[in-house]
Amino acid sequence: MQLMNWFRGRCFDLVHRNQLIYNTCWEDPRLDRRALELGSDDVLVTITSAGCNALDYVLDSPKRIIAVDLNPRQNALLELKIAAIRRLDFERFFAMFGEGKLKDFGQIYEEELRAELKPATRQYWDKHQNFFHGAGRRGTFYFRGASGYFAWIINMYIDRVVKVRESIDAALAATSLEAQREIYQSQLQPVFWRPYLKWFLRRDSTLSLLGVPRPQRNQIDAGNPGGVAEFIEDSIRTVFTDLPLKDNYFWRVYLKGQYSRDCCPDYLRPENFARLKAGLVDRIEVHNSSVADYLQQCDHPVTRFVLLDHMDWLSAHNSPALQQEWQAIVRTAAPKARLLWRSAG
Repeated sequence: MQLMNWFRGRCFDLVHRNQLIYNTCWEDPRLDRRALELGSDDVLVTITSAGCNALDYVLDSPKRIIAVDLNPRQNALLELKIAAIRRLDFERFFAMFGEGKLKDFGQIYEEELRAELKPATRQYWDKHQNFFHGAGRRGTFYFRGASGYFAWIINMYIDRVVKVRESIDAALAATSLEAQREIYQSQLQPVFWRPYLKWFLRRDSTLSLLGVPRPQRNQIDAGNPGGVAEFIEDSIRTVFTDLPLKDNYFWRVYLKGQYSRDCCPDYLRPENFARLKAGLVDRIEVHNSSVADYLQQCDHPVTRFVLLDHMDWLSAHNSPALQQEWQAIVRTAAPKARLLWRSAG
């Protein structure tokens, strides 16, 4: 068992070493903002991830948002978004982060964005300008990074193996839940879940691409007789048959490689882009740090915390660090502070 856990840990490390893991956030900020009830005096500490939700939260005009992440590549993505908001017009910004590709990105980066970035962030994007060129097999930013690579594989399966692209597009365009459900049940479900896809989904290396830690995998396996493949199949069935896809931009971006003007995060809407550009984006600051390390040197009270699911990681691999983090949270939390986190356990 120890050898297997070591192997799984090495697999996860190899997938993620020097990698951008998340190119978009999967946590719904519409729900988060209802739970957080951000006001003008709030100071929020959040894990950066892809930075989408920090840009969404700031639309509620809190006093300050501090985005922290141990992975400098995640922070580099948020810093690039902030630079693009400050320097580009909406059409070019949407091309970058809505469509995932921007014509002449190399020139625009050199002339307009590069000088806005911190030296370490500049070094990263100097090497990864191809993410936005729109060329090659993975011609969109949303097929880049670890999770983007998984999305690209699934799209190759859709287009070249089961060949159901028209059915996927029809489901995304469906005007009613009934029509969407009928498309899934009659056109997608009968051909999509082939044995080799289920085999692929069961691999630890596959889940590593999505940033799923082993404790979450264990919870899924324990709660589903068919393991993780059955869990994913049930989850996708729910998405396609019980929930409207019309405004589900989380699934659209990975099934299409881009958002649409009508189905995208709030920060990609023109009216909100204008508000960000007018000064709201300046309320976001970015730190390469763990939550605990940032809070230990923090000299101000924090009223809101968004901790994502990282406690699932720490609980299994570094319990002392988790204890240290909560002590730091207790020390810095303002009276009536709110904390939001997610857990498979």
